[in-house]
Amino acid sequence: MKTASFKKTGMAAWIIMTVAAGPAAQASATTNSPAAGAEAVLPEMVVTPLRIARDVNSEPITVYRLDASDGALRQAVRSTPDALQGIPSVFAQKTSYGQGSPFLRGFTGFRTLCLIDGIRLNNSVFRDGPNQYWGTVDSLSVADYELIMGPASVMYGSDAVGGALNALPIRPPEFAGSPAWQGRLYGRRAGADASTVGRAQFGTRLSQSLGFVGGFSLKEFGDLKGGRDVGAQEHTGYRERDYDVRMDYRLGGDSTLTVAHQGVNQDGVWRTHRTIYGIAWEGLQVGDEKAHTLDQRRGLTYLKYRGAKPNGPVNAVECALSRHVQTEDLYRVKKDDKSEEQGFDVTAWGGALQLRSDTSLGQWVYGTEYYFDDVSSYARKHKADGRLDKVEIQGPVADDAAYQSLGVYVADTIRLLAGRLDVVPGARYTFARADADQVEDPVSGDRMTVEDDWNTVVGSLRFLVPLSDDRRHVVFAGASQGFRAPNLSDLTRLDIARSSEIETPSPDLDPEEYVAWEIGLKSRFERLTSRVGYYYTMIDKMILRAPTGRSIDEYAEVTKKNSGQGYIQGIELAETLRLTPQWSARVSAAWMDGQVDAYPTSDAVKERDYISRLMPPTAEVTLRRQTETGKYWCEAVGKLAAKADKLSADDERDIQRIPPGGTPGYAVCHVRAGARLIDGPGVTVALENVLDEDYRIHGSGVNEPGRNLVLAADWTF
Repeated sequence: MKTASFKKTGMAAWIIMTVAAGPAAQASATTNSPAAGAEAVLPEMVVTPLRIARDVNSEPITVYRLDASDGALRQAVRSTPDALQGIPSVFAQKTSYGQGSPFLRGFTGFRTLCLIDGIRLNNSVFRDGPNQYWGTVDSLSVADYELIMGPASVMYGSDAVGGALNALPIRPPEFAGSPAWQGRLYGRRAGADASTVGRAQFGTRLSQSLGFVGGFSLKEFGDLKGGRDVGAQEHTGYRERDYDVRMDYRLGGDSTLTVAHQGVNQDGVWRTHRTIYGIAWEGLQVGDEKAHTLDQRRGLTYLKYRGAKPNGPVNAVECALSRHVQTEDLYRVKKDDKSEEQGFDVTAWGGALQLRSDTSLGQWVYGTEYYFDDVSSYARKHKADGRLDKVEIQGPVADDAAYQSLGVYVADTIRLLAGRLDVVPGARYTFARADADQVEDPVSGDRMTVEDDWNTVVGSLRFLVPLSDDRRHVVFAGASQGFRAPNLSDLTRLDIARSSEIETPSPDLDPEEYVAWEIGLKSRFERLTSRVGYYYTMIDKMILRAPTGRSIDEYAEVTKKNSGQGYIQGIELAETLRLTPQWSARVSAAWMDGQVDAYPTSDAVKERDYISRLMPPTAEVTLRRQTETGKYWCEAVGKLAAKADKLSADDERDIQRIPPGGTPGYAVCHVRAGARLIDGPGVTVALENVLDEDYRIHGSGVNEPGRNLVLAADWTF
């Protein structure tokens, strides 16, 4: 058994003592009413940071709420990763057109956490670096996204290092005194990828007690056209089918029972950069594989109860049971016509209980959650003539494996000095265990087993100082610990890593440890909404790939070690200015720097190096006009990024995705317009990448669309 002993883990114990000794405080942590005579400003409510509904300005953390029903956002995005574009310190790397992996404050893959209605999408097979799994969350089935920036491990456990995204599904219509019926038809056609996207949705509220909503999305993407020089990028198209159903039943009072299911099926998603169909843009090396495709299926079923009771020791309760199934199948044809099939199946069972108590010592949120992953995998190799050559002991991760995680957490909001200071301490204990029975020894090729477990304690302590009675202007600061327990991908992965590397099992690892310090300002003036902040994340025991000096099937072998120590820091800015009742402007910008100990050469000597895929300085500027009635709107968007030339040694070796010397900077412009002609139907049109520039997001395997005409229609009835 291993215990993660942070250099600053005393923070957790100190936080608990702080709470226990704290003076009497106001029980409610909701936003204060506006001062007399002040213009009312509608609060922007979020639930994810502390698992309770509060105004953004009452949260001592950087958090964003994205309304997925907004016409401009819905028209602009193809997928959930694309929905986050324009947020400071976020960029969505795309290994392929169907595989998007957002970087949040320098981290991606299994160092960021995705939730669906509070239930983990992450599981024990998520791999290092960018992965495709966030792209399996259908953006057309989402009502709102809530994005926490920075560590959220106290409330959500392992993986929530760079941040956590909560996708909140569409809900049944509200009851208006008589049965309510609601339908929706949506269609989107884009020229650069010859894509057609459609959704049909139906919802009803038969009574105050019973509501239902369900929908089906169909997506067909053709080969993506880059800018004026790149042109068509072969084998970048794919197909996707999504469906979702949800029923809410009010049991009485403020109690609701929710039953929901959603599914996704993606077919033929190519990782083109590894194949002969890659592009040689800006000196990139074209791959030599003849085919490399992924099929993915995912299904989530959950039952959730929510109840509130104003009086009593427990004022609110939420509990959930879930079953999450994920299947991945890969097909690869090598340059010599030998082929390989591999994949895995994961069934993740989950249970969670969350409570809230409003007391004289503050507003407490506490609970427990448990997840159990049942994993199987396979790998088969075939000769050039198609005959079966070998059945492997395992697939990309161990076969016949299990992974379990148990967490207990508590957080409190203490309001002091007559509401002039909020103190928000929190702590979490997590137990994790891995049991893998079918693991291939990379040296002997024999079967071996891997078993290990870990105990981790993390804490956070945050402060919020209102600068006005109505909390339109606040300063916040604090420190929070994040962690990531080794998963089955760390311990047992046997698969291709980067362009010329193969990763082999690493059975002896400890949890990664992080401490993030943050300070920021949030303001809501009559015409200006402003957010600015600085963060510094300390990295310890980061699990990194290290060369072994051996080769396997012409690939350089790498394994994993707890060798990474370093930091990431950055500055973020987000401003929205209402120039007139019709005109508004938005500006977002980010700067980032980071280094970590790594293995830049093949001789396994550790040196300080840049963080892999370090985000270059970026900015986005939007000018928008909307009529007072909201019937018509138009906007122009400019996106800028500097050259990404702060490359790690791994980046420099990734010659199929990152050009020599770094990914070129870019400046692109989009124009969009929309109209809601009558009550119900709405139409939007956009011309993206107006100047037909060739560009790609740093670390991606494909270029972004060239000049792209997009038409979308949305009819709610």
